[in-house]
Amino acid sequence: MIIIIMGVSGAGKTTIGKMLADTLNWQFSDADAFHSLENIEKMGRGIPLSEADRIPWLQDLRTAIKNWLQENKNVVLACSALKESYRQFLVVDSERIKLIYLKGSYELIQKRLQERHHHYMSEKLLNSQFITLEEPLDTMYIDVIQTPQVIVQNIRTALEI
Repeated sequence: MIIIIMGVSGAGKTTIGKMLADTLNWQFSDADAFHSLENIEKMGRGIPLSEADRIPWLQDLRTAIKNWLQENKNVVLACSALKESYRQFLVVDSERIKLIYLKGSYELIQKRLQERHHHYMSEKLLNSQFITLEEPLDTMYIDVIQTPQVIVQNIRTALEI
């Protein structure tokens, strides 16, 4: 099974993803690791990615997901997946891939990003993240105001894992 933890930057995808993977003894992967150096530098300068910038990134993620499924690996993937078209492209097997949307208010996420250090994604890009976000309608969502431990337990309970 693959669990994709999605949401805007600062929602807690990596924190929750790592904790969930640890509690399940699964592999953790962060979609940020699939970005090209050019994309990382662009975002580091506060410039939102274009659709053309995202295409190779999404293709690499889809390839990894297909490989994990073929190898029957259990993986938690932290990935923004902000648009419905991105999610449709990545969810190649709806039976074995589950999406969890980490949802939070603009103010809460902004505060988190202001407190975050040593990450290329700054609060300068938060507005573009919320503009790009197409909230999923058919996906479980978790309010990120809760503690990470509660969020992880809620995910495990909802997915019965």
